[in-house]
Amino acid sequence: MGSGQALAYLKKFGSVTVLDGHLHQAMQKVEGNVTFHTTASTSFPQPRPDKADSPGPMKVPAERLRSVMGITDVNYVRGQHALAVVDSTLG
Repeated sequence: MGSGQALAYLKKFGSVTVLDGHLHQAMQKVEGNVTFHTTASTSFPQPRPDKADSPGPMKVPAERLRSVMGITDVNYVRGQHALAVVDSTLG
Protein backbone atom coordinates (compact mmCIF):
# COMPACT_ATOMS: atom_id res chain seq x y z
CA MET A 1 0.00 0.00 0.00
CA GLY A 2 1.36 3.42 -0.91
CA SER A 3 1.28 6.42 1.40
CA GLY A 4 -1.41 8.09 -0.73
CA GLN A 5 -3.64 5.05 -0.38
CA ALA A 6 -3.07 4.93 3.40
CA LEU A 7 -3.96 8.63 3.71
CA ALA A 8 -7.14 8.02 1.69
CA TYR A 9 -8.26 5.40 4.24
CA LEU A 10 -7.70 7.89 7.08
CA LYS A 11 -9.80 10.70 5.54
CA LYS A 12 -12.98 9.37 7.18
CA PHE A 13 -11.56 10.24 10.61
CA GLY A 14 -11.75 13.80 11.91
CA SER A 15 -8.24 13.77 13.28
CA VAL A 16 -5.38 11.27 13.04
CA THR A 17 -2.01 11.38 14.77
CA VAL A 18 0.90 9.29 13.49
CA LEU A 19 3.81 8.75 15.89
CA ASP A 20 7.01 7.48 14.30
CA GLY A 21 10.26 7.06 16.17
CA HIS A 22 12.43 5.44 13.53
CA LEU A 23 13.36 8.49 11.45
CA HIS A 24 16.12 9.59 13.86
CA GLN A 25 15.15 13.26 13.58
CA ALA A 26 12.43 15.32 15.23
CA MET A 27 9.92 16.87 12.88
CA GLN A 28 6.22 17.55 12.58
CA LYS A 29 4.07 17.65 9.47
CA VAL A 30 0.36 18.06 8.85
CA GLU A 31 -1.24 16.59 5.75
CA GLY A 32 -4.99 17.17 5.69
CA ASN A 33 -6.45 15.68 8.88
CA VAL A 34 -3.29 13.70 9.65
CA THR A 35 -0.57 15.06 11.95
CA PHE A 36 2.80 13.29 11.81
CA HIS A 37 5.24 13.44 14.73
CA THR A 38 8.67 11.88 14.57
CA THR A 39 11.18 11.76 17.38
CA ALA A 40 14.81 12.54 17.89
CA SER A 41 17.11 9.57 17.98
CA THR A 42 18.59 7.97 21.06
CA SER A 43 21.39 6.81 18.72
CA PHE A 44 22.63 7.76 15.24
CA PRO A 45 21.02 11.21 14.99
CA GLN A 46 20.26 12.35 11.45
CA PRO A 47 20.48 15.94 10.18
CA ARG A 48 17.52 17.73 8.65
CA PRO A 49 17.31 16.76 4.95
CA ASP A 50 17.90 20.36 3.82
CA LYS A 51 20.98 20.69 6.07
CA ALA A 52 22.93 17.55 5.08
CA ASP A 53 25.68 17.22 2.50
CA SER A 54 24.92 13.49 2.22
CA PRO A 55 22.77 10.82 3.89
CA GLY A 56 24.02 9.28 7.12
CA PRO A 57 24.40 9.99 10.82
CA MET A 58 25.47 13.43 11.97
CA LYS A 59 29.11 13.84 12.89
CA VAL A 60 29.29 15.96 16.02
CA PRO A 61 31.91 16.41 18.74
CA ALA A 62 31.46 14.00 21.67
CA GLU A 63 30.68 16.83 24.10
CA ARG A 64 27.77 17.96 21.88
CA LEU A 65 26.33 14.52 21.08
CA ARG A 66 23.68 14.43 23.84
CA SER A 67 22.30 17.77 22.65
CA VAL A 68 21.33 16.31 19.25
CA MET A 69 19.79 13.11 20.62
CA GLY A 70 16.59 12.92 22.61
CA ILE A 71 13.32 11.37 23.62
CA THR A 72 9.69 12.23 23.10
CA ASP A 73 6.93 11.87 25.68
CA VAL A 74 3.34 11.66 24.47
CA ASN A 75 0.56 12.20 26.97
CA TYR A 76 -3.01 11.24 26.18
CA VAL A 77 -6.03 12.09 28.33
CA ARG A 78 -9.18 10.16 27.48
CA GLY A 79 -11.91 12.49 26.29
CA GLN A 80 -9.52 15.18 25.08
CA HIS A 81 -8.62 15.49 21.42
CA ALA A 82 -5.12 16.93 21.62
CA LEU A 83 -2.04 14.92 22.48
CA ALA A 84 0.71 16.55 24.52
CA VAL A 85 3.91 15.82 22.59
CA VAL A 86 7.06 16.92 24.42
CA ASP A 87 10.49 16.55 22.82
CA SER A 88 13.58 16.83 25.01
CA THR A 89 17.28 16.27 24.46
CA LEU A 90 19.40 13.80 26.40
CA GLY A 91 21.86 16.50 27.41
